[in-house]
Amino acid sequence: MKRFTALLLTVMMLLTLAVLPAAAEGKGTIKLGGLAPLTGNYAEYGKGFQIAWQMAIDEINQSGGANGYQLSIDVKDTQGDPVVSSTMATSFAEDDEIMAILGDFSSGACKANAPIVDRYGVVQLSPTASAPDYAGMSPFCFSIMGRQDKEAPFLATYVLKKYLGVTNVAVIRVDSDWGMAAFSNFKKQADAEGLVVTEEKYKSDETDFSSIITKVKATNPEVLVVMDQGLPVSAIFNAADSAGWDIKHVALGPGTSEQLLKQLIDPNNLIVTSPFFFDPDNATLTAWKDKFFSLAGFQPTVHPACAYDTAYLIKGAIEAIGDGEITRDAIRNAVQNIDANGLTGHIKFEEAGDITRDYLICGVVDGSWKILEGFDYGK
Repeated sequence: MKRFTALLLTVMMLLTLAVLPAAAEGKGTIKLGGLAPLTGNYAEYGKGFQIAWQMAIDEINQSGGANGYQLSIDVKDTQGDPVVSSTMATSFAEDDEIMAILGDFSSGACKANAPIVDRYGVVQLSPTASAPDYAGMSPFCFSIMGRQDKEAPFLATYVLKKYLGVTNVAVIRVDSDWGMAAFSNFKKQADAEGLVVTEEKYKSDETDFSSIITKVKATNPEVLVVMDQGLPVSAIFNAADSAGWDIKHVALGPGTSEQLLKQLIDPNNLIVTSPFFFDPDNATLTAWKDKFFSLAGFQPTVHPACAYDTAYLIKGAIEAIGDGEITRDAIRNAVQNIDANGLTGHIKFEEAGDITRDYLICGVVDGSWKILEGFDYGK
């Protein structure tokens, strides 16, 4: 009897030890895939994605998880290349443990991935894809940046015509899906406003813009607009300055990037559009910005702020599922119906899977970004 009792106690102790770690882990871990350009021209934004996603996931896990589930994310470097992005997206989609994909950065990459996520039935939630036709490509495609059929027309009407009062414009844009969408929506509105527009485009891997500058300078524009993000933006404006061209610089795409200011010969000569600004009087935004800087070593733009929000949207979706089974379809349905206030503002998806945003006019004053005109200016 004593032997039986001792054996029973031993078995009970072993069972207790086996159960305790699982109990401490809650319901388990929900795995996410992350797509971001960690290298290449858009590395600032991709690294920002990676840091912001991990910031959000660490906060979520430390506060009890998403309805008891821990979250994890595996971020892969897509190099700013839609082909590479599609390879990575396929890898995630074929892994049944990946419940949703966050990213990619560019509209071109997200559009290339749309048939993949549609076929495998997994959400692709992009922080920044803004091509108007992206989200509608699949019920599994989402984005929270807003759309170029609103931002690009805003640039034409409110930045160029109303704020700057110009009529002759030179546009240099990246030759990509995003660049095409941005320019076509801009040109339609520019024509309606009576603006004269000269367009030149370049491949994303180009680095010498001297010949393009010579071409557009010959048209005698009043303002030079660059449509892109990352290193090409500073390279083009610097090429104009190096050619001795005294002209106002405007950019569509980079947001209020501190990295960009450090790269420019004349950082004070720049105006951009942005759906978001880190208001120094907002304690919550300032604390987030300071934490991001401590981890990244550079200041955030709207892009990592949107990435941060996408991780919390997944948390919200899991919590909306409640006691139901966590499946890819369930996450998609819950994401579609989310109505939340994020770091970057109110987020509620339209039927197509994207959102509508308003825009600010921001510029550089004495080396620092400032709001030149608020959201009401465009209404």
